[in-house]
Amino acid sequence: MSTPLVFIDGDQGTTGLQIHERLRGRVERQDLTLLTLPAGARKDAQRRAEAINACDIAILCLPDVAAREAVAAIVNPRVRVIDASSAHRTTPGWVYGFPEMSDEQAQRVAGASRVTNPGCYPTGAIGLLRPLVQAGLVPADYPISIHAVSGYSGGGRAAVETYEGPEAANALPFQVYGLGLAHKHTPEIQLHAGLTQRPMFVPAYGAYRQGIVLTVPLELRLLNAGVDATALHACLADHYAGAPHVDVMPLQAPSALPHLDPQALNGTNDMRLGVFANDHGQVLLTAVFDNLGKGASGAAVQNLDLMLAQ
Repeated sequence: MSTPLVFIDGDQGTTGLQIHERLRGRVERQDLTLLTLPAGARKDAQRRAEAINACDIAILCLPDVAAREAVAAIVNPRVRVIDASSAHRTTPGWVYGFPEMSDEQAQRVAGASRVTNPGCYPTGAIGLLRPLVQAGLVPADYPISIHAVSGYSGGGRAAVETYEGPEAANALPFQVYGLGLAHKHTPEIQLHAGLTQRPMFVPAYGAYRQGIVLTVPLELRLLNAGVDATALHACLADHYAGAPHVDVMPLQAPSALPHLDPQALNGTNDMRLGVFANDHGQVLLTAVFDNLGKGASGAAVQNLDLMLAQ
């Protein structure tokens, strides 16, 4: 019996290289076969079309336009796709590749022919908000604000070059961006978190390579009567009970954990969620994870494993 043939289109980008690294041991064990194109053929449309139609599962690590072109080139009905770009994250007919999002989502991913990998920031935002909105603890029209700080690798090859290249000494130590409040992840967050109103999303980069801290503040006075930090925490803990890659920290006073380290889970496919509260009716939801792990390549490999097991 032949091993599954997996083609990574865009395998020299940050996400593609990380996927290669995560799959290397399996290739050596012959659990799967990786199909790659020589450097001179990576921009050859015909060679790429031939490769994608010859594989069992294609993982697209491409810019949005190129990802759409790659999908359009598929004529073999047996080819299944994991798209790591943002091209199809709100497209009907594509399964959202966040297996822990609901009880049924892992099975949906396993049986899908088209899977869209979540964005890095949306993974944390949706991971925190969707269970609470579905449970009715956070109203779907709540004025949600999301702030997140990522390592500079989240900006792709250009950002890595800025911070690691010859001009690295001039790179900003911290930068808030997306000030037009029109970041491309916002519709994805709204849709998959179950929000009826557009959330305010403010992202930032820090001068470290990878890792994310994402926070969502809530005012208890704007929630339904009786909803408090304990209820919010219990909902998240129940939703993710038994999830191997999502951990909900115990409910604790902020003084017990004075800071969150965005790099704490680097190199893993894990995400750690938290609920913090004060005596003034304010709650902070938090998520820590690797933007190149659970936020990109780790999630892609997790989805690949589900699809291969089908």
